[in-house]
Amino acid sequence: MKFEDLLLEIGGFGRFQILILFILCLPRINLPMHFLLHNFLAATPSHHCAIPHQEEFVNLTTEEVLLISIPREPDGTFRSCEMFSRPQFHLLLNSSLQPENNSIIQHCQHGWVYDHSQFTSTISTQWDLVCEQRGLNQATATFFFIGVTMGAVVFGYLSDRFGRKAMLLLSLVCAVVFGMLSAASVSYSMLAITRTLTGVALSGVSLIVLPLGMEWVDIQHRTFSGILTSIFWSIGNMLLAMVAYLVREWHWLLVAVTGPCLLSIVCLWWVPESARWLIANGKVKQAHRHLLRCARMNGRKDFAISPELSPSFHLSQALRRMATEKKPGRSYSYISLFRTPVLRKISLCSGAVWFGVAFSYYGMSMNLTGFGLNMYLSQFVFGVIEIPAKMIMYVLVNRIGRRQSQAWALILTGLCIGANVIIPKPFTSLRSIVAIMGKGFSEAAFTTVFLYTSELYPTVLRQNGMGYTSFVARLGGALAPLVFLLDEVWRSLPEVTYCGVAVCCGSVAFLLPETLNVRLPEGIEDIE
Repeated sequence: MKFEDLLLEIGGFGRFQILILFILCLPRINLPMHFLLHNFLAATPSHHCAIPHQEEFVNLTTEEVLLISIPREPDGTFRSCEMFSRPQFHLLLNSSLQPENNSIIQHCQHGWVYDHSQFTSTISTQWDLVCEQRGLNQATATFFFIGVTMGAVVFGYLSDRFGRKAMLLLSLVCAVVFGMLSAASVSYSMLAITRTLTGVALSGVSLIVLPLGMEWVDIQHRTFSGILTSIFWSIGNMLLAMVAYLVREWHWLLVAVTGPCLLSIVCLWWVPESARWLIANGKVKQAHRHLLRCARMNGRKDFAISPELSPSFHLSQALRRMATEKKPGRSYSYISLFRTPVLRKISLCSGAVWFGVAFSYYGMSMNLTGFGLNMYLSQFVFGVIEIPAKMIMYVLVNRIGRRQSQAWALILTGLCIGANVIIPKPFTSLRSIVAIMGKGFSEAAFTTVFLYTSELYPTVLRQNGMGYTSFVARLGGALAPLVFLLDEVWRSLPEVTYCGVAVCCGSVAFLLPETLNVRLPEGIEDIE
């Protein structure tokens, strides 16, 4: 008797499962609010060098003071990182005559003045992370994703060892603690450390939410459950735009996006441990109690005796038999993902796919200026675009299968990025349409990969598998922002890099097995 047979008896998708899924969607909303927070937390407003002794220029307007103190770019804007070593009063007579003598131009000596019309404060303005220090500003995103990468390894193992619910609760509590400490940071070093630890904690939420929900759902509703959970990521995307618009001070912005984790902690009280995990680890009594609760909520009070079996065969006996078949007590680790040939192939290929998905997704999501809109509206549009992409994927993964959907979504993401390298800059409307399509394909690939991977690995290794693939994905997420620096070599090199990686990794997905309408594997022998 398989676990799916038990789910049919107690209701594979009833009020019990719907309650679990909606509670688990609450922490899912929180994830993009932290994962994409860098766009607003570390935003750099327009700025110029602070000008000393301005009291000497009381008869000049602000524009005139800037004119004699700050050199200008060819387009007429004032430079952000340089100033004249002494006032150039002759520019008041003819501002178009910019000095050709570079010896009178120097780097900012007295700090910077920032435009606060859009942001009250960000970490850039707090600690002057501009000009020579702008690398530290970008590094805050990398630090966060390094934390997420480490958390993927830690929580992937711990949730297979100690249970899904306990580790989800631990990760939420840690996210609240480190998130609030980030908001209270008094130095850049403190912020870097606490954001890294916040990434570690939130990685557990990212890893556990989807498998915990899906392990309670029958085969027919597995895709719906995965897409539903994923839609709440997009809702979090849109909420981030609204919260960031309302809260322009970075300390309070961190508090605002961390606070909802407290609600998730309270609501987690009503979420049971995964019965699959309990059975796989020989905890029959606990599994029996949760299954009884599930049956009562779903109106299946007479489920204890299966109609396909003799009347004397009760649920508890079935659970013990399943637990015996799964050989509880055997210890699994990340090495187990590579010990057997089929699992080894799945692990290598799915790792490549996850890297490509995250690399292209975060590369596009951290460039909020591509639509010609302000960054708040761009962030909101990015979230809106994702929802129809998920709806379409809900149909496709059930029609053409997981493998084809995953492969083509990622390949088309890369082709859209590559197309914008070829399309001339003046064709702004066409470039915007292609960029929107690419963002949609990118989200479709991300939606599918979560569902697909959770179906590829057996129950005894599912969280280890998700931890490993998430580790690889976060490497892609950490590297994605740094690729923008390649434009100093060739202006289009970042886009070419994103395109090439997405197409190559998408092609690897064709090597994975199809999981459409296939029972979730329980042990390694089901895979091999």
